[in-house]
Amino acid sequence: MKRKLCLVICLCMLLLGIAGCGEDPKKADYNGMTYDELETSARSLASNLTESEDAQLDEVISYYEQYEDMPLVSLIKRWKELKPDLGEFEDLGEFAIDKSGKTLTTTLVMNFSGRDITLTCVYNYLDMQITDMTLDEIYSLGEKMQKAAMNTLMGLGTVFMILILISLVIYCFKVIPYLQEKAKAKNAPALENVPAAAPAVPAAPVLMEEPVQDDTELIAVIAAAVAACDGALAADGFVVRSIKRRK
Repeated sequence: MKRKLCLVICLCMLLLGIAGCGEDPKKADYNGMTYDELETSARSLASNLTESEDAQLDEVISYYEQYEDMPLVSLIKRWKELKPDLGEFEDLGEFAIDKSGKTLTTTLVMNFSGRDITLTCVYNYLDMQITDMTLDEIYSLGEKMQKAAMNTLMGLGTVFMILILISLVIYCFKVIPYLQEKAKAKNAPALENVPAAAPAVPAAPVLMEEPVQDDTELIAVIAAAVAACDGALAADGFVVRSIKRRK
């Protein structure tokens, strides 16, 4: 166990030694440009910004817009936006170089009485041409914490607002049927005033009527039979008052 621990400590010390023996950035070659040349370029650009008047800056913007030199134009416009809040210029601070792949980035701190800013220049390492230039405000730890807290509150507020909105939508699904029933009940009296159609009268059953028979001939036959039985020669001596049919 002790042997393994010693081996780990030795490896850590070796890595620290290798890192400490790295190439000095001030003596390195940046594709034909030196550290001092890059620093001089950045400091000269920063000095020109602080020493130029607004009218001169406007002329520079108009001139370089013709040649579509957008990095410089964007840098000057950003400087004009930040200038009122920076205060008086004091001095130029620390300069640093960071190389990553095909991109080389230089940063220069510009100190002001109100707020410090950082001038950043991005180079294409293949031809060492500037592709972007920006000015960024430097915030204190308290300002960063305050800004992070505000972002957190805004995020939480947005989430709760969306949840409340979803809850209201879900609640509306319960209210809508109630409103529909209330609307139907409100329209019901108007429907009651409409006279209802009279019910259809069922047709009376058709009764089969017995055919009425003519009893004249029957009476004559019966009268003749009675007369024959009595020996009478004619039926003038009697009158048939009624005839009853026996069931």
